Amino acid sequence: MQLDRALDSYLRHVTIERGLSEHTIAAYRRDLGGYVDWLVDEGIDDTAAITPTVVGRFIADRSSVEPAPAATSLARLQSSIRGWHRFLAREGIEDDDPSVRLRPPKAPRRLPKALTIDQVERLLAAPSGDEPLGLRDRALLELLYATGARVSEVVNLDVDDLSHGDVLRVRGKGSKERIVPIGSYARAAVDAYLTRVRPVLAAKGRASARLFLGARGAPLSRQSAWLVIRGAAERAHITADVSPHSLRHSFATHLLQGGADVRVVQELLGHASVATTQIYTHVSVDSLRDVYATSHPRAR
Repeated sequence: MQLDRALDSYLRHVTIERGLSEHTIAAYRRDLGGYVDWLVDEGIDDTAAITPTVVGRFIADRSSVEPAPAATSLARLQSSIRGWHRFLAREGIEDDDPSVRLRPPKAPRRLPKALTIDQVERLLAAPSGDEPLGLRDRALLELLYATGARVSEVVNLDVDDLSHGDVLRVRGKGSKERIVPIGSYARAAVDAYLTRVRPVLAAKGRASARLFLGARGAPLSRQSAWLVIRGAAERAHITADVSPHSLRHSFATHLLQGGADVRVVQELLGHASVATTQIYTHVSVDSLRDVYATSHPRAR
C-alpha cells in the first residue's frame, strides 16, 4: 500500500476505533509523518518495501542527530512506528511486521515533581481579589488540585459534568470516564465562578457548554490554562519549576502522604495500571527519609 494511504488508514483507526485524544493523535501524525518523509527520501513509496533493516536504519539515523534526542522522545517515536506496522500486519495489508524486533531505549526513571502543601496554598491564593478572571482562575486552580485531573481534562469539562453534587465526571484518555470527588474549597470556588463570572463571559461569545471560558467567551484552551498556572506561580513567588502537571503530581503525592491507598489514587488519577501510580509512592518514601534524617537523633 502507498505510504500516504497506509498512514491515513492508521490515523483513522486510532481516531475512530480506539478513541485516542487529539493530543495523542497529533503526536502520532507528527512522528509517523517524519518517518514517511524519511522513507520517501530513501526511495521507498510502498509499505511492502519496508524491511527490518530499513526500520533499523531510520532509528539509527534519528538517534545520531545533534543534539541527541531525549530517550523519552526516541521511545515514543519507536512506539508510534511499532503501532503502525502492527496495524498493517493485523489488517492483512502487509504479511509481516518489520518493527517486531525493535526495542525502545530504556528511559531514565524520573520522579514527578510535587509542590509542598504550603506552595500549593500560595498558588491557589494567587489569583487576585474578586475580579472576574481572578475568580475564574481560582476556580480552575482549585479544581485541578482537588481532583488531580489533567489540564486537558479540566478545560474540556462541560457545565453538566458538575451536575452530580460533590463529584465531578471527568473524561480521560481514550474517552474513558471516571468520577472524582470535589472538596468544599473547590466547590465554593467553582460556584462563585458559575454565578458571578461565567454568565458574563458567555455573553461575549457563542454559546458553549464548556465550563471554563476565556475573556472573549470562547472555551479556555490548554495553553491559556498553562498561562494561568504560570502566572499564579509567579505571583506566589514559587521558585520551583511549575508545570501543567504540577497540581496533579501534588494531588497524588499529598494523598499518599496522608495515608490514601495506592489503588484509590489510581482510580482518582485514571491510570490504567497501578504501576503508573506507584511512582508516587517513591516520592513519599523520599519524604519519609528526609523527615527521618532531620528528626532522628541517630539518623546520621
